[in-house]
Amino acid sequence: METPYDWITVGIFAGLVVLFMQRSTSDQVQDENDSIWLYLGAGLGCAVANYIGNKGMHFIAIPLILATLGFIFYYLKPLKSWPKR
Repeated sequence: METPYDWITVGIFAGLVVLFMQRSTSDQVQDENDSIWLYLGAGLGCAVANYIGNKGMHFIAIPLILATLGFIFYYLKPLKSWPKR
């Protein structure tokens, strides 16, 4: 854990793990589109962004981190009540 990319992507991945564990142990009916493949895609986005960022390609790593966060919020919907309407 030497670079900011390490901290940021590990934090995002930890949030993914918590979200997955919460949903997999919940008694509530889950969304039909909530597949384990979506979590894998988000995890791979974190890993690739971390690798590219550690290689010094900041102009690729930062948009990739933002795209991964967008992917998580669009497909996995961690905040069901956000945005409030």
